[in-house]
Order: sequence, then C-alpha cells, then structure tokens
Amino acid sequence: MARVTRGFKSRKRRNKILKRAKGFFGSRSKMYKAAYNAVMHAQMDAYIGRKLRKRDMRKLWITRINAAARLNQISYSKLMGGLKKAGIDLNRKVLSDIAIEDPAGFAAIVSQARG
Repeated sequence: MARVTRGFKSRKRRNKILKRAKGFFGSRSKMYKAAYNAVMHAQMDAYIGRKLRKRDMRKLWITRINAAARLNQISYSKLMGGLKKAGIDLNRKVLSDIAIEDPAGFAAIVSQARG
C-alpha cells in the first residue's frame, strides 16, 4: 500500500487556523501550534464577550433611565414598579431611548407611572 499523507486536507485545515490568527503577535500568527491555541482562546473570549456586552448594555440603559427618572423626581425602582402596575410594557432599551430623544414624552410616561 502507498503511504497517504492527506496533504491537501491537512494543509487546508491548518491554513484555516492560520488565516484566523492573522494579525496576532509573533509566532501566534506564524506557527500552527501556537496559532491554534491563540485562536481557541480568542474564540472563547469572543463568546464570553458577547454575553458581557448584553450585560453592559442593560446596565447602561438602567443608568440612563435612572438619571432621567430622577430629573422627574422619581427613583428608578418606583418608576419601574409604577410602569408594571399601570400596564405599560416598555423594555429598558426603548425607555432609555425615549429618555434621551424625547424628555417630554418620558415625563408623560413618568406621570402615568405615578398615577
């Protein structure tokens, strides 16, 4: 039997990793073994980062809503509780956009949450 090295498939697999490691420092972008480890760690960090970004955005929206609510003499927690009791289903992203873009509209929402 002839010896089969599977050159094409192996090279293709290696090149795929090296292509993803492009721009990494030193041997992490040149040598397969170092590049493989670097790419795997980068993928894990990217996965974690996608989750953290969602968390950070929610924190930002809450901070913006709280600042706008306090300008209307109400705390964030009382505002959110009042909105729930009033049956106003606006998520935090939309509320924060309204607070920034339309302060008068946000004041109207706050007055409904109070009553």
